[in-house]
Amino acid sequence: MKSQKGFTLIELIVVLTILAILAVFAIPRFITVTADARVAAINGLKGSVLSATSLAKAKYKAVGNTSATTVDMDGTSVTVTSGTGANAGVPVGTSAGITSALQSTDGFTATYAAGVATFNFTTAVTNCNLTYTDPAGTVATTTTGC
Repeated sequence: MKSQKGFTLIELIVVLTILAILAVFAIPRFITVTADARVAAINGLKGSVLSATSLAKAKYKAVGNTSATTVDMDGTSVTVTSGTGANAGVPVGTSAGITSALQSTDGFTATYAAGVATFNFTTAVTNCNLTYTDPAGTVATTTTGC
């Protein structure tokens, strides 16, 4: 009689059980890594917004025209606040302002309302965004839902 080669049903069930147990421990780690990646992306955008604001402000002051409402940043016109105060040259919270000052907003969509630009992930993620407010150019992040 020939001996048959292969796995028994019991062996297959044991292997599937072990894989299921491993998956139970691996999935929460994956979810945590995803949340950490979203927080890192928000913080990266925050750094970009702060840098773009500083660069626009420096360019505005270097030109010295206190009545100007735009500055040229690498061929892109950026709408800024005019004047001589501390907020002079800060990009406004519109698509022609802070969004134009940023080199890239890949992965984010922006909405604008009364001097406030809110950047959300292109995928639906609640309570995980960045808010830019003019004329001071303040940046606030919300990461509780990441």
